[in-house]
Amino acid sequence: MKTRNLLQKYGGSRGGGATIKDGMPSKPRLGQNFLEDANAVQRIANSLGDLAGRTVVEIGPGAGAITGALAARAAHVLAVELDSALAAHLRTQFDPARVTVTNQDVLHFDFAAASAAAGHPLCVVGNLPYYITSQILLKLAASHAVLDRAILMVQREVADRVTAHPGSRDYGLLTVTVQLYGPAEQLFTLAPESFSPPPDVHSTVFRWRFAPRFAELDLDEATFLPFVRKVFAQKRKTLANNLRAAQFSPAAITAALAQAGIDSHARAEELPVESLAALWHSLQASGTK
Repeated sequence: MKTRNLLQKYGGSRGGGATIKDGMPSKPRLGQNFLEDANAVQRIANSLGDLAGRTVVEIGPGAGAITGALAARAAHVLAVELDSALAAHLRTQFDPARVTVTNQDVLHFDFAAASAAAGHPLCVVGNLPYYITSQILLKLAASHAVLDRAILMVQREVADRVTAHPGSRDYGLLTVTVQLYGPAEQLFTLAPESFSPPPDVHSTVFRWRFAPRFAELDLDEATFLPFVRKVFAQKRKTLANNLRAAQFSPAAITAALAQAGIDSHARAEELPVESLAALWHSLQASGTK
């Protein structure tokens, strides 16, 4: 299933009508589909590993199904919920000494401050609203310095892109962006019937360990990420064509491709991060911006 706004670039959508969960109406416009599979709840919580003494940030706790499992394992849970009615409901369900409910858009949540207060890097878990999946992933990437690991549920097609390998049809900008900040692996997939209301898509849970590769590959984060966006600008075009569209000179492109050992007809989707890094280094060495 594709959506107009996100899946064209990264992926993500969720559908379904309103229902009632613990007396709370779901709001499809907020991507609310409540997880009702008790086994899946335990698998998600277990996938975070040992949480003794740890603080966990839960993105979009909804009616609190996963929150309870986390609170039983972690020292503290920071539940970030956009819906004010659900946030108020959650506060009545959990001991505030164990679960702090924040009525806030996670895109504005201060992970650094939360990590400083906890005294250690944070673990993250979330059933991400599909309509802002990419923005949340980018928010987490930007906060990588204060994060340890995340267990995230997303649309299956998005998980396929996040964990894709070079040369596959799912490999692209989202793949490279996420994997630059650490390895991602799929854990399991849930059918729509695991949720209320059932979404229009399958959902996949994946693990993301935050271990940025910029230092390892000698990359400047501020300039390499825009470069990656340029080489993937038109996925079906060759690297050379995308670089020409980005105003790199033909001579510089030819020389950089040769120096990096990349075929002149190659497309970005065929290349691992290491090759893209080599191409970036070659262009930087030539003085081309």
